[in-house]
Amino acid sequence: MTGHQENGTTGNEDEGARAGRRSAVLRTAGLTLAGALLLAGATAAWAYWRLSDNITGVDIDQALGDDRPPRPMTAPSVSPSGPPVPSGALNILVLGSDTRTGAENRRLGGGEGGGGRSDTAMIVHVDPGRTSATVVSIPRDTLVARPSCPLPSGGESAPREAAMFNSAYELGGPVCAVKTVEQLTEARMDHYVELDFAGFAALVDAVGGVTVTTGEDIDDEDSHLELAAGTHLLDGEQALALARTRHGVGDGSDLGRIGLQQQLVTALLARISEGGLFTDPARLYRVADTVTGSLTTDTGLDSLTELTGLGRSLAGLSADTVETVTMPVVPAPWDRNRVVADEPEAERLWESLR
Repeated sequence: MTGHQENGTTGNEDEGARAGRRSAVLRTAGLTLAGALLLAGATAAWAYWRLSDNITGVDIDQALGDDRPPRPMTAPSVSPSGPPVPSGALNILVLGSDTRTGAENRRLGGGEGGGGRSDTAMIVHVDPGRTSATVVSIPRDTLVARPSCPLPSGGESAPREAAMFNSAYELGGPVCAVKTVEQLTEARMDHYVELDFAGFAALVDAVGGVTVTTGEDIDDEDSHLELAAGTHLLDGEQALALARTRHGVGDGSDLGRIGLQQQLVTALLARISEGGLFTDPARLYRVADTVTGSLTTDTGLDSLTELTGLGRSLAGLSADTVETVTMPVVPAPWDRNRVVADEPEAERLWESLR
Protein backbone atom coordinates (compact mmCIF):
# COMPACT_ATOMS: atom_id res chain seq x y z
CA MET A 1 0.00 0.00 0.00
CA THR A 2 1.41 3.46 -1.00
CA GLY A 3 1.52 6.53 1.13
CA HIS A 4 -1.27 8.11 -0.93
CA GLN A 5 -3.38 5.07 -0.45
CA GLU A 6 -2.68 5.19 3.27
CA ASN A 7 -4.04 8.74 3.36
CA GLY A 8 -7.08 7.63 1.40
CA THR A 9 -6.07 9.52 -1.83
CA THR A 10 -5.41 7.89 -5.19
CA GLY A 11 -3.02 9.12 -7.89
CA ASN A 12 -5.94 9.69 -10.27
CA GLU A 13 -7.65 11.91 -7.73
CA ASP A 14 -4.48 14.04 -7.32
CA GLU A 15 -4.13 14.46 -11.08
CA GLY A 16 -7.79 15.43 -11.28
CA ALA A 17 -7.27 18.15 -8.69
CA ARG A 18 -4.30 19.54 -10.58
CA ALA A 19 -6.28 19.47 -13.83
CA GLY A 20 -9.11 21.32 -12.12
CA ARG A 21 -6.72 23.99 -10.90
CA ARG A 22 -5.24 24.36 -14.39
CA SER A 23 -8.73 24.64 -15.84
CA ALA A 24 -9.62 27.35 -13.32
CA VAL A 25 -6.42 29.26 -14.15
CA LEU A 26 -7.14 29.00 -17.88
CA ARG A 27 -10.72 30.16 -17.36
CA THR A 28 -9.47 33.12 -15.31
CA ALA A 29 -6.85 33.97 -17.96
CA GLY A 30 -9.46 33.64 -20.69
CA LEU A 31 -11.88 35.91 -18.86
CA THR A 32 -9.08 38.43 -18.19
CA LEU A 33 -8.07 38.41 -21.87
CA ALA A 34 -11.69 38.73 -22.97
CA GLY A 35 -12.13 41.62 -20.57
CA ALA A 36 -8.98 43.30 -21.85
CA LEU A 37 -10.15 42.87 -25.45
CA LEU A 38 -13.58 44.26 -24.59
CA LEU A 39 -11.95 47.19 -22.79
CA ALA A 40 -9.63 47.83 -25.74
CA GLY A 41 -12.58 47.60 -28.11
CA ALA A 42 -14.62 49.96 -25.97
CA THR A 43 -11.67 52.38 -25.73
CA ALA A 44 -11.17 52.30 -29.50
CA ALA A 45 -14.90 52.82 -30.06
CA TRP A 46 -14.89 55.72 -27.62
CA ALA A 47 -11.85 57.28 -29.32
CA TYR A 48 -13.50 56.86 -32.75
CA TRP A 49 -16.73 58.41 -31.49
CA ARG A 50 -14.88 61.29 -29.81
CA LEU A 51 -12.85 62.17 -32.89
CA SER A 52 -15.83 61.90 -35.22
CA ASP A 53 -18.03 63.87 -32.83
CA ASN A 54 -15.42 66.65 -32.72
CA ILE A 55 -15.89 67.43 -36.42
CA THR A 56 -18.52 69.91 -37.56
CA GLY A 57 -20.14 68.79 -40.83
CA VAL A 58 -21.90 71.00 -43.38
CA ASP A 59 -24.09 69.42 -46.07
CA ILE A 60 -22.88 71.50 -48.99
CA ASP A 61 -24.21 69.07 -51.61
CA GLN A 62 -27.74 69.35 -50.24
CA ALA A 63 -27.54 73.14 -49.96
CA LEU A 64 -26.26 73.73 -53.50
CA GLY A 65 -28.12 70.96 -55.33
CA ASP A 66 -27.25 70.16 -58.95
CA ASP A 67 -26.39 73.68 -60.12
CA ARG A 68 -22.66 73.05 -59.87
CA PRO A 69 -19.73 72.11 -62.12
CA PRO A 70 -19.69 68.39 -62.96
CA ARG A 71 -17.88 66.01 -60.65
CA PRO A 72 -15.01 64.25 -62.47
CA MET A 73 -15.06 60.46 -62.64
CA THR A 74 -12.71 58.80 -60.14
CA ALA A 75 -11.48 55.24 -60.55
CA PRO A 76 -10.43 53.35 -57.40
CA SER A 77 -6.99 51.75 -57.28
CA VAL A 78 -6.30 48.39 -55.68
CA SER A 79 -4.77 48.52 -52.21
CA PRO A 80 -3.03 45.32 -51.04
CA SER A 81 -3.56 46.23 -47.39
CA GLY A 82 -7.19 47.30 -47.40
CA PRO A 83 -10.21 48.34 -49.43
CA PRO A 84 -9.82 50.11 -52.81
CA VAL A 85 -8.33 53.60 -52.53
CA PRO A 86 -9.66 56.43 -54.74
CA SER A 87 -6.98 57.63 -57.15
CA GLY A 88 -8.67 60.26 -59.31
CA ALA A 89 -8.03 64.00 -59.33
CA LEU A 90 -9.47 65.92 -56.40
CA ASN A 91 -10.19 69.55 -55.52
CA ILE A 92 -10.38 70.53 -51.85
CA LEU A 93 -11.24 74.08 -50.78
CA VAL A 94 -9.30 74.82 -47.59
CA LEU A 95 -10.20 77.91 -45.56
CA GLY A 96 -8.55 79.35 -42.49
CA SER A 97 -11.21 81.30 -40.63
CA ASP A 98 -10.81 84.09 -38.10
CA THR A 99 -13.89 83.01 -36.20
CA ARG A 100 -14.52 84.76 -32.88
CA THR A 101 -16.06 81.64 -31.35
CA GLY A 102 -14.20 80.53 -28.22
CA ALA A 103 -11.86 82.32 -25.86
CA GLU A 104 -8.72 80.93 -27.50
CA ASN A 105 -9.72 82.20 -30.96
CA ARG A 106 -10.41 85.64 -29.50
CA ARG A 107 -7.07 85.63 -27.69
CA LEU A 108 -5.26 84.73 -30.91
CA GLY A 109 -6.80 87.63 -32.83
CA GLY A 110 -10.28 86.57 -33.87
CA GLY A 111 -11.82 89.62 -32.21
CA GLU A 112 -15.15 89.94 -30.45
CA GLY A 113 -18.58 88.70 -31.52
CA GLY A 114 -19.61 85.42 -33.10
CA GLY A 115 -18.94 85.95 -36.81
CA GLY A 116 -15.88 85.28 -38.90
CA ARG A 117 -14.24 85.66 -42.29
CA SER A 118 -12.12 83.45 -44.51
CA ASP A 119 -8.70 84.76 -43.53
CA THR A 120 -6.91 82.28 -45.82
CA ALA A 121 -8.24 80.50 -48.91
CA MET A 122 -6.48 77.73 -50.81
CA ILE A 123 -7.61 75.23 -53.41
CA VAL A 124 -5.68 71.97 -53.05
CA HIS A 125 -5.73 70.25 -56.44
CA VAL A 126 -4.55 66.66 -56.19
CA ASP A 127 -3.43 65.19 -59.52
CA PRO A 128 -4.64 61.80 -60.84
CA GLY A 129 -2.75 59.09 -59.00
CA ARG A 130 -2.62 61.35 -55.91
CA THR A 131 1.16 61.51 -55.67
CA SER A 132 1.47 65.22 -56.53
CA ALA A 133 -0.62 68.32 -55.86
CA THR A 134 -0.90 72.04 -56.53
CA VAL A 135 -1.97 74.47 -53.82
CA VAL A 136 -3.59 77.58 -55.31
CA SER A 137 -3.94 80.60 -53.02
CA ILE A 138 -6.76 83.07 -53.64
CA PRO A 139 -6.02 86.58 -52.29
CA ARG A 140 -8.79 87.61 -49.92
CA ASP A 141 -8.72 91.13 -51.46
CA THR A 142 -9.77 89.75 -54.85
CA LEU A 143 -12.94 91.31 -56.27
CA VAL A 144 -15.21 88.58 -57.67
CA ALA A 145 -18.78 88.10 -58.84
CA ARG A 146 -20.45 86.70 -55.74
CA PRO A 147 -23.46 84.52 -56.64
CA SER A 148 -26.79 84.32 -54.85
CA CYS A 149 -26.24 82.11 -51.79
CA PRO A 150 -28.47 80.32 -49.26
CA LEU A 151 -28.30 82.20 -45.97
CA PRO A 152 -27.97 80.49 -42.59
CA SER A 153 -30.98 82.48 -41.37
CA GLY A 154 -33.11 81.42 -44.35
CA GLY A 155 -33.73 82.83 -47.80
CA GLU A 156 -31.03 83.78 -50.27
CA SER A 157 -28.67 86.68 -50.75
CA ALA A 158 -28.71 88.81 -53.88
CA PRO A 159 -25.85 88.31 -56.34
CA ARG A 160 -23.25 91.05 -56.36
CA GLU A 161 -20.57 92.12 -58.81
CA ALA A 162 -17.11 93.17 -57.60
CA ALA A 163 -17.55 91.80 -54.07
CA MET A 164 -14.58 91.06 -51.84
CA PHE A 165 -13.79 87.36 -52.08
CA ASN A 166 -13.73 86.78 -48.33
CA SER A 167 -17.17 88.40 -47.95
CA ALA A 168 -18.72 85.18 -49.31
CA TYR A 169 -17.84 83.24 -46.17
CA GLU A 170 -18.82 86.14 -43.93
CA LEU A 171 -22.23 86.32 -45.64
CA GLY A 172 -23.18 82.69 -46.14
CA GLY A 173 -20.56 80.51 -44.45
CA PRO A 174 -19.01 77.44 -46.11
CA VAL A 175 -21.86 77.01 -48.61
CA CYS A 176 -21.43 80.50 -50.07
CA ALA A 177 -17.64 80.19 -50.04
CA VAL A 178 -17.81 76.96 -52.08
CA LYS A 179 -20.40 78.37 -54.49
CA THR A 180 -18.32 81.51 -55.05
CA VAL A 181 -15.14 79.51 -55.72
CA GLU A 182 -16.95 77.17 -58.10
CA GLN A 183 -18.39 80.12 -60.04
CA LEU A 184 -14.94 81.76 -60.17
CA THR A 185 -13.08 78.64 -61.35
CA GLU A 186 -15.85 76.60 -63.03
CA ALA A 187 -14.25 73.64 -61.24
CA ARG A 188 -16.07 71.35 -58.81
CA MET A 189 -14.89 71.46 -55.21
CA ASP A 190 -15.03 67.82 -54.10
CA HIS A 191 -14.47 68.64 -50.45
CA TYR A 192 -14.40 71.55 -48.02
CA VAL A 193 -12.09 71.86 -45.00
CA GLU A 194 -12.00 74.77 -42.55
CA LEU A 195 -9.61 75.25 -39.63
CA ASP A 196 -9.82 78.14 -37.17
CA PHE A 197 -7.00 80.11 -35.51
CA ALA A 198 -6.87 77.97 -32.38
CA GLY A 199 -6.88 74.74 -34.39
CA PHE A 200 -4.01 75.83 -36.64
CA ALA A 201 -1.85 76.93 -33.70
CA ALA A 202 -2.58 73.70 -31.82
CA LEU A 203 -1.79 71.59 -34.89
CA VAL A 204 1.62 73.21 -35.30
CA ASP A 205 2.37 72.62 -31.61
CA ALA A 206 1.19 69.00 -31.86
CA VAL A 207 3.68 68.19 -34.64
CA GLY A 208 6.54 69.90 -32.79
CA GLY A 209 6.60 73.25 -34.58
CA VAL A 210 7.58 74.22 -38.14
CA THR A 211 10.87 75.46 -39.56
CA VAL A 212 10.73 78.51 -41.86
CA THR A 213 13.27 80.91 -43.32
CA THR A 214 12.60 84.62 -43.78
CA GLY A 215 14.70 86.82 -46.01
CA GLU A 216 13.94 90.02 -44.10
CA ASP A 217 13.19 91.18 -40.59
CA ILE A 218 9.50 91.08 -39.69
CA ASP A 219 7.94 93.53 -37.27
CA ASP A 220 4.14 93.58 -37.64
CA GLU A 221 2.11 95.39 -34.99
CA ASP A 222 -1.14 93.83 -36.23
CA SER A 223 0.00 90.19 -35.94
CA HIS A 224 2.30 90.98 -32.98
CA LEU A 225 5.19 89.17 -34.65
CA GLU A 226 8.83 90.20 -34.39
CA LEU A 227 11.20 87.93 -36.26
CA ALA A 228 14.76 88.54 -37.42
CA ALA A 229 15.77 87.44 -40.89
CA GLY A 230 16.97 83.84 -40.90
CA THR A 231 15.77 80.31 -40.13
CA HIS A 232 13.48 79.72 -37.17
CA LEU A 233 11.59 76.86 -35.51
CA LEU A 234 8.19 78.41 -34.80
CA ASP A 235 5.64 77.23 -32.25
CA GLY A 236 1.91 77.32 -32.99
CA GLU A 237 1.27 80.91 -31.89
CA GLN A 238 4.29 82.20 -33.81
CA ALA A 239 3.30 80.24 -36.93
CA LEU A 240 -0.22 81.69 -36.76
CA ALA A 241 1.21 85.20 -36.39
CA LEU A 242 3.40 84.59 -39.45
CA ALA A 243 0.39 83.36 -41.44
CA ARG A 244 -1.45 86.57 -40.54
CA THR A 245 1.51 88.93 -41.11
CA ARG A 246 0.78 91.41 -43.85
CA HIS A 247 2.19 94.84 -43.09
CA GLY A 248 5.58 93.56 -41.97
CA VAL A 249 6.65 92.07 -45.33
CA GLY A 250 7.03 93.27 -48.89
CA ASP A 251 4.69 96.03 -49.97
CA GLY A 252 2.21 95.29 -47.20
CA SER A 253 -0.31 93.68 -49.56
CA ASP A 254 -2.05 90.34 -49.21
CA LEU A 255 0.29 88.88 -51.85
CA GLY A 256 3.30 89.10 -49.51
CA ARG A 257 1.34 87.39 -46.78
CA ILE A 258 0.32 84.60 -49.16
CA GLY A 259 4.00 83.82 -49.77
CA LEU A 260 4.47 83.31 -46.03
CA GLN A 261 1.37 81.13 -45.83
CA GLN A 262 2.59 78.93 -48.67
CA GLN A 263 5.95 78.52 -46.96
CA LEU A 264 4.13 77.46 -43.79
CA VAL A 265 2.05 74.88 -45.68
CA THR A 266 5.20 73.35 -47.18
CA ALA A 267 6.95 73.35 -43.79
CA LEU A 268 3.97 71.71 -42.11
CA LEU A 269 3.80 68.98 -44.77
CA ALA A 270 7.53 68.34 -44.35
CA ARG A 271 7.17 68.14 -40.55
CA ILE A 272 4.31 65.66 -40.79
CA SER A 273 6.03 63.41 -43.35
CA GLU A 274 9.45 63.47 -41.62
CA GLY A 275 8.20 63.13 -38.06
CA GLY A 276 6.88 59.58 -38.30
CA LEU A 277 3.44 60.79 -37.29
CA PHE A 278 1.56 57.93 -38.93
CA THR A 279 3.72 55.26 -37.26
CA ASP A 280 3.05 56.52 -33.72
CA PRO A 281 -0.61 55.74 -32.85
CA ALA A 282 -0.58 57.61 -29.53
CA ARG A 283 0.87 60.76 -31.09
CA LEU A 284 -1.41 60.44 -34.11
CA TYR A 285 -4.43 60.30 -31.80
CA ARG A 286 -3.29 63.43 -29.94
CA VAL A 287 -2.82 65.32 -33.21
CA ALA A 288 -6.17 64.08 -34.56
CA ASP A 289 -7.91 65.08 -31.33
CA THR A 290 -6.34 68.54 -31.62
CA VAL A 291 -7.32 69.03 -35.26
CA THR A 292 -10.82 67.58 -35.29
CA GLY A 293 -11.92 69.81 -32.42
CA SER A 294 -11.37 72.87 -34.61
CA LEU A 295 -12.41 71.34 -37.93
CA THR A 296 -15.40 72.00 -40.17
CA THR A 297 -15.83 69.87 -43.30
CA ASP A 298 -18.42 68.90 -45.86
CA THR A 299 -20.48 65.85 -44.90
CA GLY A 300 -18.26 63.70 -47.13
CA LEU A 301 -15.42 64.11 -44.61
CA ASP A 302 -17.16 64.55 -41.28
CA SER A 303 -16.27 61.17 -39.79
CA LEU A 304 -13.00 59.55 -38.82
CA THR A 305 -13.54 56.78 -41.38
CA GLU A 306 -13.90 59.27 -44.23
CA LEU A 307 -10.95 61.39 -43.13
CA THR A 308 -8.81 58.27 -42.74
CA GLY A 309 -9.83 57.11 -46.21
CA LEU A 310 -8.81 60.46 -47.69
CA GLY A 311 -5.52 60.28 -45.79
CA ARG A 312 -4.81 56.79 -47.17
CA SER A 313 -5.43 58.00 -50.70
CA LEU A 314 -2.95 60.88 -50.20
CA ALA A 315 -0.22 58.76 -48.62
CA GLY A 316 2.03 59.29 -51.67
CA LEU A 317 2.14 63.07 -51.25
CA SER A 318 5.14 64.81 -49.73
CA ALA A 319 6.42 68.36 -49.45
CA ASP A 320 8.61 67.71 -52.51
CA THR A 321 5.63 66.81 -54.69
CA VAL A 322 3.45 69.78 -53.73
CA GLU A 323 3.65 73.00 -55.76
CA THR A 324 2.32 76.31 -54.43
CA VAL A 325 1.01 79.04 -56.75
CA THR A 326 -1.12 82.16 -56.41
CA MET A 327 -4.12 83.09 -58.52
CA PRO A 328 -2.82 85.55 -61.18
CA VAL A 329 -4.14 89.01 -60.30
CA VAL A 330 -3.66 92.66 -61.20
CA PRO A 331 -4.72 95.79 -59.29
CA ALA A 332 -8.37 96.66 -59.84
CA PRO A 333 -8.58 99.69 -62.18
CA TRP A 334 -11.19 101.39 -59.98
CA ASP A 335 -9.64 100.49 -56.60
CA ARG A 336 -5.86 100.16 -56.27
CA ASN A 337 -6.27 98.52 -52.85
CA ARG A 338 -8.06 95.56 -54.43
CA VAL A 339 -7.13 93.02 -57.13
CA VAL A 340 -8.95 91.26 -59.95
CA ALA A 341 -8.16 88.13 -61.95
CA ASP A 342 -5.42 88.59 -64.53
CA GLU A 343 -6.77 87.06 -67.73
CA PRO A 344 -6.11 84.88 -69.65
CA GLU A 345 -3.54 83.54 -67.14
CA ALA A 346 -6.17 82.95 -64.45
CA GLU A 347 -8.39 81.01 -66.83
CA ARG A 348 -5.49 78.76 -67.83
CA LEU A 349 -4.91 78.00 -64.15
CA TRP A 350 -8.57 77.15 -63.57
CA GLU A 351 -8.55 74.85 -66.62
CA SER A 352 -5.83 72.79 -64.94
CA LEU A 353 -8.20 72.15 -62.00
CA ARG A 354 -11.12 70.84 -64.03
